[in-house]
Amino acid sequence: MSHEVIIIGGGAAGLMCALTAAQRGRQVLLIEHARQAGRKILMSGGGRCNFTNLDARPENFLSENPHFCKSALSRYTQWDFIALVEKHGIAYHEKEAGQLFCDESSRDIVNMLLRECADAGVELAVNCPVLGVSAQRGGFAVRTARGTRSCVSLVVASGGLSIPKMGATGLGYELAQQFGHTLVPTRAGLVPLTLGGSLRDEVAELSGLSQTVQVSVDGAQFTGGLLFTHRGLSGPAILQISSYWRAGQPLWVNWLPDRDLAASLLRAKRERPRLELATVLAEMLPKRLALRLCAWAQCAGTVGHLGDSYLRALAAQVQRWEFAPSGSEGYRTAEVTLGGVSTAEVSSSTLESRRQPGLYFIGEVLDVTGHLGGYNFQWAWASGHAAGEVV
Repeated sequence: MSHEVIIIGGGAAGLMCALTAAQRGRQVLLIEHARQAGRKILMSGGGRCNFTNLDARPENFLSENPHFCKSALSRYTQWDFIALVEKHGIAYHEKEAGQLFCDESSRDIVNMLLRECADAGVELAVNCPVLGVSAQRGGFAVRTARGTRSCVSLVVASGGLSIPKMGATGLGYELAQQFGHTLVPTRAGLVPLTLGGSLRDEVAELSGLSQTVQVSVDGAQFTGGLLFTHRGLSGPAILQISSYWRAGQPLWVNWLPDRDLAASLLRAKRERPRLELATVLAEMLPKRLALRLCAWAQCAGTVGHLGDSYLRALAAQVQRWEFAPSGSEGYRTAEVTLGGVSTAEVSSSTLESRRQPGLYFIGEVLDVTGHLGGYNFQWAWASGHAAGEVV
């Protein structure tokens, strides 16, 4: 059977591309290997889908070519997707820092996209693994578990390697290489970091404790929550910085980013000299964390007996605390995959391959990765729409 457009992958980008192309009158087949489309959307945002961000800008994305995402993002903005959400009467709210979530359930977003696809005439084939693709005269042959389909335009929207239990595979990368594309090395992004040795055991004692911190590495810096786990560090600030961290690099944590800690310690020395240092820190930090930091810094005693230079040095250490992560939790828990199909070989305006006419790459399979907070969904909507307008 022949189609004008076949899209491999029924996630956020694939659904958006399908409905956009079909609304232009194109005959579209959307193939999803799982039993339902939009599985990653369903589990996102704690089940409420952080579907975009009010502040979505190119600066919120990582790529070897930071300019690549600008065209698609400018032509289908967060306001365009918000208008679609409002058209369907989906209630939503801003949680923090421009992050928009459904009031009820992420299923509202999936149902909205499926309804738009159905209304436009998209043929959806779920539970239909792709077994192979080959170029043929005038297009492509796509071999699936349900037989071979042919098309003029083929869109790869199969995502990355993150969360394999949700069905993530490397199919998109394999297809890219098959047609001569270069891959930017992939790694887990927006992922908890692990610690090793005795440090891991000591941090495990703080498991479940959270603190607003400023974390930095190699010029990148984020402020947000840090959560101690049994294996290391997590929370929004750690997930953000994980996309910039590389194995072997130190990580710097400011435990009190909004305070002049040196001034606070010196004031306590003047006004309450008999207080234990740990007690003073515990007025600004969770008690368990204050005690652990004192143990790590090997400091004790009353603030009145500690020299001013010592207190200033301690403050500097607490506000630039060094960790040496042993690794990350990997694709098992990563929200995204960094790297992917090189943007140097893909049109930024149409998302069409420069190696193989009629072949398109959209969404996470490309070397474009957003920050935490709805940015990766916005890239899925924008890149899917860009390709859907031309296929």
